[in-house]
Amino acid sequence: MSKEDLVTLLSEAGTIVDAYLPTDRETGRPRGFAFVTFSSEAEAAEAIRKFHEREVNGRRLVVNEAEARPPRRPGGGGPGGGGFTPRPSPGGPRQFMAPPPMPFDMGGGGGDRMLSRPGKSKGSRRGLRRRKRSL
Repeated sequence: MSKEDLVTLLSEAGTIVDAYLPTDRETGRPRGFAFVTFSSEAEAAEAIRKFHEREVNGRRLVVNEAEARPPRRPGGGGPGGGGFTPRPSPGGPRQFMAPPPMPFDMGGGGGDRMLSRPGKSKGSRRGLRRRKRSL
């Protein structure tokens, strides 16, 4: 069912402000559900009463009020959010620890000079040789 068909059908219950049919990212085809906004709560309730479990084009419609999504964990990712979740290894669960902070004193005056990574070139070749010798 296209967006225009859906709007035409549901407009029997009231004035439609917006209709959104989500599509699959890979195929571009509709995912099989839609979000329709009516101009008033009464019109939305009328659409639910009139069209819930009604058969259209060989398919039974499920018309209900949209529910709020449960909050997601930070990081995005799969069904529970949270980003990367390590799979347990066959030998048992593995522990993952955050790396320690990396303040490095590379010598060469000041004493408390911070570099992001040891061995990364910061300046001339002569200065690089001096830093290597001081390690």
